[in-house]
Amino acid sequence: MQIQINTDRNITGDEDAIALLEAIVRSELDRFAEQITRVEVHLRDENSNKKGGSDDMRCMMEARLAGLQPLAVTHNAATIEEATNGAAGKMKRSLESALGKLNER
Repeated sequence: MQIQINTDRNITGDEDAIALLEAIVRSELDRFAEQITRVEVHLRDENSNKKGGSDDMRCMMEARLAGLQPLAVTHNAATIEEATNGAAGKMKRSLESALGKLNER
């Protein structure tokens, strides 16, 4: 499973931050690693760095599955880590649902 982290110009993506975010994604989605070819994580500061806000960090996560349409989820939170955790949890539930339906057929 390949993980690609993308940030907007208002979020700095240093190596330590990227490693932390990749670890969050892997911990939630590792059990689906054989079905997932790539996970793309897009992080954005909704209000830019000039304004504050309680839920202004947005994480959009897209999982590309072998032979299936990609799944996408979003989550807003106060910090990048919280947004990534929330999106990873949503993605886990989406994958469980989508792959569970395939296994029922």
